[in-house]
Amino acid sequence: MKTSMIFSGSVLLAGALFATAAQAQDAKAGDLAISLAWCRAMPAQSDANCYVTIENKGAAAERLTGISADIADKAEVRQINTASGGLTDKPVAGGLPISAGDKVALAPGGYHLVLLNTKAALKKGAKQVINMEFEKAGKTAVSFDVLPATSKGPPAPKADSTMMKK
Repeated sequence: MKTSMIFSGSVLLAGALFATAAQAQDAKAGDLAISLAWCRAMPAQSDANCYVTIENKGAAAERLTGISADIADKAEVRQINTASGGLTDKPVAGGLPISAGDKVALAPGGYHLVLLNTKAALKKGAKQVINMEFEKAGKTAVSFDVLPATSKGPPAPKADSTMMKK
């Protein structure tokens, strides 16, 4: 019995140690799971691009209606498109829809969040809080990791080596 309890405790401890850092940063807003939140490092008085994944685990559609951050004069949800052979980067009118049971990844080259005219630099390794406003779930503060300016996103979670050997 004592050996079984020690083994169970060891398994729980090992699971906690191998949890990814991204899981510690996850947030919830109503039926929404918000994860992989990150921004690119930028100097002060510039525009900073930020990215996040939003999963709607509910039965009703939701909408990201706006964002704000104390560090920026203005913040917008935007989309990059290729139109007439060039790129356009325009605000998303009416908010970003998130269908029931669907996942929306705001990523480089598509939908993204922009912090306009930042008052301070976003420094690599820091955290940046962005307030996200949803139609039904309301407002929630989300902590974004600041990655290098050239980053393409957070590293993928490491696979469990014991699973790979099977």
